[in-house]
Amino acid sequence: MHGSTLASWLGDRRIWLLGVVALAAVALGFWLVPDQAAIIFVSKAGFWFVLVAFAVFLHALWQTWRVELAALTWRSIDWLSVGVVALAGVVLLVHETFGFKIVMDEIMLLGTSMSMHLDKTVLVPVRGNDIQGTFVVLDGMMDKRPLFFPFLVSLLHDLTGYRPANTFILNGALTFVLLGLVFALGRQLAGRLAGWLGVVLFAGLPLLAHNATGGGFELLNLVMILATLLLGARFVEKRDPPSLTAFCFSALLLAQVRYESVIYLLPVAALVLWGWWREGRAVLSWPVMFAPLLMIHYPMQHRIFDLRASAWELGSKPGSVAPFSTSYVVDNLSHALNFFFAKASEQPNSIVLSALGCLAIPFFSLLVLKRVRSLAAEPPVVVATTLFAFGFAVQFALLMCYFYGQFDDIVIRRLSLPTQLGMVIAVMAVLPQFANAAVVRLLLGVSLLGLLSRSVPSMAAHAYSQEYLPGKETAWRREFIAEQPRRDYLVIDNDSILWIAHEISSTPMFQALKNRDALVFHMRNRTFSAIYVFQRFNIDADTGHMTLREGDDLGPDFVLETVREERLQTLTLSRLSRLTEIRNGTAVLTAPDPVKHEVPKSRAEIEKLRAAYLENFVKMLP
Repeated sequence: MHGSTLASWLGDRRIWLLGVVALAAVALGFWLVPDQAAIIFVSKAGFWFVLVAFAVFLHALWQTWRVELAALTWRSIDWLSVGVVALAGVVLLVHETFGFKIVMDEIMLLGTSMSMHLDKTVLVPVRGNDIQGTFVVLDGMMDKRPLFFPFLVSLLHDLTGYRPANTFILNGALTFVLLGLVFALGRQLAGRLAGWLGVVLFAGLPLLAHNATGGGFELLNLVMILATLLLGARFVEKRDPPSLTAFCFSALLLAQVRYESVIYLLPVAALVLWGWWREGRAVLSWPVMFAPLLMIHYPMQHRIFDLRASAWELGSKPGSVAPFSTSYVVDNLSHALNFFFAKASEQPNSIVLSALGCLAIPFFSLLVLKRVRSLAAEPPVVVATTLFAFGFAVQFALLMCYFYGQFDDIVIRRLSLPTQLGMVIAVMAVLPQFANAAVVRLLLGVSLLGLLSRSVPSMAAHAYSQEYLPGKETAWRREFIAEQPRRDYLVIDNDSILWIAHEISSTPMFQALKNRDALVFHMRNRTFSAIYVFQRFNIDADTGHMTLREGDDLGPDFVLETVREERLQTLTLSRLSRLTEIRNGTAVLTAPDPVKHEVPKSRAEIEKLRAAYLENFVKMLP
């Protein structure tokens, strides 16, 4: 049978067409298009590529589930389980404040969604100004982060109007979707109680709550991993074109959430080949045959890592010479163990999940090796889970080889979420090996106890996030924005993208120094209601002496008046000041022009001067 199956594959013209399309996509994405042209292409076409893939995905979901949806009734819904998922989601969302938690990632994603919303380009706005009540993005740059998350946020902007809070709305909704998918997988693997156990284990993870109330792409990454796994199980069961299309396009979108999520294309390919082998023929659909072309922007965008050496951020860890190396493994493993079993005040972990996960993984690994030899006799969900286990293992191994792969680092610990999802799946997958239902009830009781006695107090206190100064400063700035009745002011801040993403005119320090004459022009013409400057001071613990953070000093010619300041961390002072004057020595450059200018009597001359002024005004925008 196997020989005849292989022969039928080789004789199928659609297989050859798929191969040609895949080779063309690889050639275009990696080699044929020059680097700069590739970046421009992604900027102009990236939004539309993701839109097409998302539309095909939604249509395929409808095709493969429409019979079940048509038969769905209120009485057939497991409302108790819906209540468990809803309650768990509320627990994750109510104890943390919504805000930007990992500032650089989340603000860049928000900025990209802004450009996707405004003009359907893929750019992070770096220059933008309020011009007579209308905010205009003047310039931007390509970001390295994949496109699916900012694309979804941009859709919310399109439907509800642009507002930064849309990123929190999306993650809040994804929280319930994630827990619902965890329950669905657990129920298929080991029954209803196993699904509840998975939900409670995840609800007791403070790190998940931290990200659920943030603006990052971690929740979407977990949702897409689970959705792709479950759709893979459906394809193994149905082995028809609609289920294949939904599965493959879910994987395509998953690869565009986080950089390393492309790893899961390996188990996806294995599942497709397995389904074809079981069916005795190649199951294909036209969307899947041309799907590789919808991924060419992904390797093109990845060229940013070649064009910008700083994209790897090796400078953040002195002594690191390569992004990936086996020499990092031992140190990273010790940091991982420290994260999983640290005190609640130090890390947003779950001791119950860590303990159960570490106990379950060896048994799950043996189970996976056993099932690989007998996949044909296993249920579809077991087949999909078995193959996806290799994806979880490869991702964990990759992160342990990453120079910045310390799970207990305040910025990096979010990267542990897929591994902890793997732990939850391992726990649920080994439960059928215990014939006694009392074991599941006992584990459920222990998980609830851990949730109430340790996780909820940890989430309520969120002491583990207090050391992250950029997040606290971002929240402090956003409070200032919320208090202002108007937004026609300018802010000089090295984190200018934050202000621009909130539709506030902003420019970084070096641009302010470089374009001093432009600032003088705008202060004389009262273009902005005020000009503010954000600076951070470092405080010497012994002397109390304050020194400006490098890059925050505008020099003595810029006269500042403190508006507000706060010690958001023990040895730092964050300050917002109003720029009152710009001087050149003793001369005040921003004083009104003492020369009296006559207004021309000719209407044509007035219009000519007005046009010239407007042209100069736009050139002078910071």
